Amino acid sequence: MTQLNLADLGWSDHFTRQAGESPRAARISAIHRGRLEALSPEGPLDLTPKGAGLAFAVGDFILHDGTRPTERLVPETEIARRSAGTAAAERQLIAANVGTLGIVTSCNADFSVPRLERYLAMAEASGCLPLILLTKADLTEDPAAFLRQAERLSPLVTALALDARDTEEAAKLEPWLRPGMTLALVGSSGTGKTTLLNALSGLSERTGGLRGDDRGRHHTTFRSLRQTRFGGWIIDTPGMRELGMEGASEGIDVVFSDVSDLAAGCRFSDCRHESEPGCAVKAAVDAGELDAERLARWQKLRREDRHNSESIAEARARFRRFGKTTAHGNARREAKEAGWEEE
Repeated sequence: MTQLNLADLGWSDHFTRQAGESPRAARISAIHRGRLEALSPEGPLDLTPKGAGLAFAVGDFILHDGTRPTERLVPETEIARRSAGTAAAERQLIAANVGTLGIVTSCNADFSVPRLERYLAMAEASGCLPLILLTKADLTEDPAAFLRQAERLSPLVTALALDARDTEEAAKLEPWLRPGMTLALVGSSGTGKTTLLNALSGLSERTGGLRGDDRGRHHTTFRSLRQTRFGGWIIDTPGMRELGMEGASEGIDVVFSDVSDLAAGCRFSDCRHESEPGCAVKAAVDAGELDAERLARWQKLRREDRHNSESIAEARARFRRFGKTTAHGNARREAKEAGWEEE
């Protein structure tokens, strides 16, 4: 790799205002257990974070002393999700300082409207431009049908169909990978994210095909920042089985702007869009103007986001209330069974 300056790495005035004119700065290119890989004008760095609980993301800009990061600079954009697992209550950072979120799916059974809507809401909430990349277009008779479905999901969407193995086809991504720009690839395993990375960067990372059910095998095991042949940067991510919504309410409403616009016309501000009088949303469903399944997906994402976005204190209070209600109900049931309380 040729010597890089901070501008090559994606540095902007946003970071200069935080760090000053002559910072000792670097950009994180990979995160391992107990150490960080970073790129800097002085060359590649191997840094050891000091202390527990420090959260970094691939793509972060940091200040450093040569051996340790000393400060994480506030990113321009930050992609995060709710940590997987029912017991987890933490945000998991996926990538930082990303201009475009490349949502990779295949022109086959992997194509899922609900999953794409989740990723689009994530992109909007993160401040990234959404770009849907439909791979394996060479293996389907009608890739245009998948393009039409993708483009209908939101007016914000740009969608491309391509063969990820073809370097000329991959070159369609050049407008999002010019010097200083960063594209992050997200999506299910086996959809071609690493194949795209190889075509765009000239690397030869290991890839894996699909199983018989069109579901992929995991081969990317950690996130990494790589320079592309166009000068910009690409972040490859492992396939995500869970994509929990958190802090994405505005993004959800933008992606589902048709539903949220209708909801603004309901008679009651707290309308649940079920059986309330004056519900503009249910009226649109009944009139065939809004798909009932799309409404259900909007409601599900909003419920999940509200639940996951509550603070730890709010969660504890909710569980205390639930516990008291359950205890009260158990006491009443025991009293009835003992004949101390009438039915």
